[in-house]
Amino acid sequence: MKRAAPVLFAALLICTLTCPALAAEPAEGTPPPKQTAAFYPAEVRETAEGDARRLEKIYLLSASDDPAGIPTADFDREGWHYTLLDVTRQDNSETDTRDYTETVTLDSKSKDMDAIMPQLAATMEVTTEDGYTGVLTLDTASIKVEAAGYKSSSRTVTATRSYPNLSDADTSLIPKTIEDGGRTMTLADVQWQEAGGFFHATASYTGTATSKYATGYTVTAEYAGEVVKTIAGETVYTAVFSGTPITPAPSGEAPEKPAPASPDTPAPTESPAPSSGGSWKWLLLLPVGGAAAGLAFLGKFLLKQYKAKKEWKEYTK
Repeated sequence: MKRAAPVLFAALLICTLTCPALAAEPAEGTPPPKQTAAFYPAEVRETAEGDARRLEKIYLLSASDDPAGIPTADFDREGWHYTLLDVTRQDNSETDTRDYTETVTLDSKSKDMDAIMPQLAATMEVTTEDGYTGVLTLDTASIKVEAAGYKSSSRTVTATRSYPNLSDADTSLIPKTIEDGGRTMTLADVQWQEAGGFFHATASYTGTATSKYATGYTVTAEYAGEVVKTIAGETVYTAVFSGTPITPAPSGEAPEKPAPASPDTPAPTESPAPSSGGSWKWLLLLPVGGAAAGLAFLGKFLLKQYKAKKEWKEYTK
């Protein structure tokens, strides 16, 4: 029995510590309260209008601030009670302007400007990567046309030569090749005519001519003008309050007593409050019951010990 006492004290201590922990635990599924940052006014303006006053609290908020943090509840100040009338908002923004040029490229089958100009718009809307927007105008002096690529083609060309007063109709007397326009041409045919004992030769030569031509053209043009960007600044919120004087209650005046209830009026009955958190409240009864049982057992144990000691003393006298 002596060994059971420490164990009993430990169980009683655990039950006692468990009760506050269970009582402080919120109901399951209850969302945590939303924390809203409070703001302080950058300026306070107070004006008097007869027996009333107007109080304006001016707040400067950035784009990331939540205006729900602006205080709008009633308050008392220097003997006046203020109530919210309205909250106004004013956006402060700046514009930045700069010159901007954008180059466009397009393909064309012709290098003729009359065919190219219809493909280029006179103006174009533009939005830059850093948020600037504007309308640009075509700079006609900046238009350039270049060949996109080349191909080669070949064709057969001919040339004739006359050789008069030849002694004989012998082709050996006719040159086998000639130079014409920078090309070497080869003898292809000879026509002979005889007159007065001499021969007149008309020789035909053939050759190959190679030419290079553009497969297409690339057109580049520049559009220039001004672009503008709107930069958001701080937003000004103004909370407007209306003030009325606070009238103190006369001294010594007893507060009104409630009228006595009529005997025919039934007494109000208390309705039980709706239970909240019923899913965990029963857990509070377990440690309480355990603690009560432990105390009862401990009291019974101590009483037996006391009686046993008393009987032993009487026996040994």
